[in-house]
Amino acid sequence: MSMLRVENLNMSFGGVHAVENMSFSVIPGTIHSIIGPNGAGKTTLFNLITGVYSPSSGRVFFNDRDITNIPTFELAKYGISRTFQNLQIFFNMSAVENVMVGNHLKTDSRFLPALFGLSSIKRGERECRERAEQIMCDVGLEKFIGSDADSMPYGALKWLEIARALASEPAVLLLDEPAAGLNPSETSEIDDLIKRVAEKGITVILVEHDMKLVMGVSDHILVLDSGRKLAEGTAEEIRKNPDVIEAYLGHRRRAR
Repeated sequence: MSMLRVENLNMSFGGVHAVENMSFSVIPGTIHSIIGPNGAGKTTLFNLITGVYSPSSGRVFFNDRDITNIPTFELAKYGISRTFQNLQIFFNMSAVENVMVGNHLKTDSRFLPALFGLSSIKRGERECRERAEQIMCDVGLEKFIGSDADSMPYGALKWLEIARALASEPAVLLLDEPAAGLNPSETSEIDDLIKRVAEKGITVILVEHDMKLVMGVSDHILVLDSGRKLAEGTAEEIRKNPDVIEAYLGHRRRAR
């Protein structure tokens, strides 16, 4: 049974088909990667799934519930969380406070109890902070627990955004190019982190350019080209697919 299902999704910008007649499904508990050349429509597809964009046509289903056009912040209630290609960090907050933001749905934020500083509110905030600190330890950010976000290096901020997404306790985590801008050592650590997240039963949907990372972690791969589905299958099937080889290497071959 699929957890996430996309049916005949279409999106155009000024007459250009960014995503065209896209259909696929994601099985629970798997790492499902979406790859393709630059401009293939990968991030646009992510934005359609998570309500950043409204499709021209087509539907998105999560556990058979139609979630098409539901905004990103609402999707957290259903167990869907994501990171972004460009970092979305609150630099005026501490690292721990950034992670605590991800747990806002599970925190008592009623106005009157907060106004009067009731013990339940204080206890909830303390528990939320402890939970955030634990998540930071889980993803390898323990040395930044006392840091301000604006003092952290770029690689650590990538982990921080993932930690914040995990704080909402998602069933599905969508990662948009988590290895972008990282050095080989950091990319290897992201590889390990993605595997650890999946081992906890969280379904991961990954957009990524680093093919070594993709081939090493993925249970299933969807390949896009010019907004269309080019191929899908296991890493081994995709590695040998002639259409995929042509999409990535065709121009280079013809230039020889």
